[in-house]
Amino acid sequence: MMVRIEVAGEHNLDDWANLRTALWPVAYAADHREDLMESLSEPGSLVGFLGRNAAGEAVGFAEAALRSDYVNGCDTSPVAFLEGLYVAESSRRLGVGRGLIEAVEAWARSMGCRERGSRTAFAESSGRKKIAISMACLSCVEHVA
Repeated sequence: MMVRIEVAGEHNLDDWANLRTALWPVAYAADHREDLMESLSEPGSLVGFLGRNAAGEAVGFAEAALRSDYVNGCDTSPVAFLEGLYVAESSRRLGVGRGLIEAVEAWARSMGCRERGSRTAFAESSGRKKIAISMACLSCVEHVA
């Protein structure tokens, strides 16, 4: 499967908000859209990447932020912190997640970060476990119950 990774922004906000809703269903897409608009108005607070399949459909996203506060397990600051990673079930194991993580890694290097972190929760579903485990490649990962 061909995967295209692109920077998320106002031009693809609806796709980004819909994917966020799939990962964090406690909020509606409109709420996620509003949160994203607010974050995008604060330069440097959040970066997002979308993964698209060959048909151009948004099938995954990753969000990262620069954190200057203490990040568990990290020794440097700022830290590129992976805030969210999601790949639609139908597009898993096809390289979308890898492409998204590589985009976050490249962004982190461009921002001068020497460490990356993430707070992951191990859910009961095996699909979510696999996503959480795949993020263990980060330098410092905080696992929560």
